[in-house]
Amino acid sequence: MTQERQDASQSLSVAIVEDDSLLRQEIEIHLRARGMVVHATNSAAGLDDLTAREAIDVFLIDLSLPGEGGLSLCKRLRESLPHVGIVICTGRTALVDRIAGYRQGGADFYLTKPVAPDELVLVLQSLGRRLKKTGSADSWSLSLRDRTLQGPLPEQKLQITGREKTLLVALMQAKDNTLDSGVLCDLFGDEHSDRSISKHSLEELVARLRKKFKTVQAEGSEHAIKSVWGVGYQLCIRVNFIH
Repeated sequence: MTQERQDASQSLSVAIVEDDSLLRQEIEIHLRARGMVVHATNSAAGLDDLTAREAIDVFLIDLSLPGEGGLSLCKRLRESLPHVGIVICTGRTALVDRIAGYRQGGADFYLTKPVAPDELVLVLQSLGRRLKKTGSADSWSLSLRDRTLQGPLPEQKLQITGREKTLLVALMQAKDNTLDSGVLCDLFGDEHSDRSISKHSLEELVARLRKKFKTVQAEGSEHAIKSVWGVGYQLCIRVNFIH
């Protein structure tokens, strides 16, 4: 494997949504062996729980899922997360299914089972490199490893806490980058205890993160995170993941 391909693998976070437990485990093991950060679940509901906490670059989705179907899930992901990669991996080979996968689901690739493991790796690596190149010049970068935020300018660098990182990840992957206050309270409660944090604690968390942003933003810049009346909070800047 070339250095470029190694780098593409090691910086890529992949979510597998596959209800066949044996196949899901085989794919997970193979991708991990290639240096990718891999998360796996068997349903759309499980993926919703996952994306609230984890940063995902590429989604690998089967169409035949329990509950919400794979095509509906792909469509929902494409609408809420337009910059991620979506790869459909399914046993459905008909042309009508392929067309629906691209047109309705917004898939970047449509692969039919069985897929050669090395081909799957190459598809994910290619998509990962493409996603890296599409980052805008005015976006921020969130490093998940050392919990730092890097702005468009070299001097715009922030160190954040674990809870601040969780808040950003959740907002980054929400539709319109907006989440209800109650959902965020439950998110932190699930992570740290058996009950939700209070809305007052959430307000304090958001206020501290806003202050950090203001120390490196130009005077008069709008808040990086704004309150949405009657809803919760919205992330107002573009942030990309660095794994």
